[in-house]
Amino acid sequence: MVYLGQKPLIVGEKIILRPFKSEDFPYIEECLNDSEVVRLTGSTPGFDRDAVYDWYNTRNDQTDRLDLAVVDPSQDILVGEVVLNLYDEKRNSMNFRILIGPRGRNRGLGTEATQLIIDYVFNNTALHQLTLSVYDFNPRAKNVYKKVGFVVESIDENELEFEGEWIDSINMKLTREDWQKNETLQ
Repeated sequence: MVYLGQKPLIVGEKIILRPFKSEDFPYIEECLNDSEVVRLTGSTPGFDRDAVYDWYNTRNDQTDRLDLAVVDPSQDILVGEVVLNLYDEKRNSMNFRILIGPRGRNRGLGTEATQLIIDYVFNNTALHQLTLSVYDFNPRAKNVYKKVGFVVESIDENELEFEGEWIDSINMKLTREDWQKNETLQ
């Protein structure tokens, strides 16, 4: 098991990754209500506000996962989140996911947040790899993941039905070895 009870503060050029604060909730709500977020994550619109508030209030106490707010310091607001969860002991691996809301799009914030959390993981844990799944109709995310070194591992065909169309889910991974190779190339 990987211990993730210490929640880091990671400062990049454009964003800060940090533990959640209670004042983040209105911006979390905005992200979760955003139609593009709902579509690209395959979520169902609407949520129980109290349950979501309780969920985010417990993220900093978790020791088996890492949930961090993506903050745009130029506006001093949360624009998304990065998450490491679902530890796989056999593969010494965790799942990665990221959500960027409407205030954080199209400025490279998601790319930087992804690279920062990947670097943090491989510099500060013994994890062997990170995995993720992305729906095929999300080219922006697929490009970011490829850019930072993730490779396609498999495809789950017809994973999501959206507006009468079936969408594939692309499963990707980034191993420590591939990350190290990418680091030496930069």
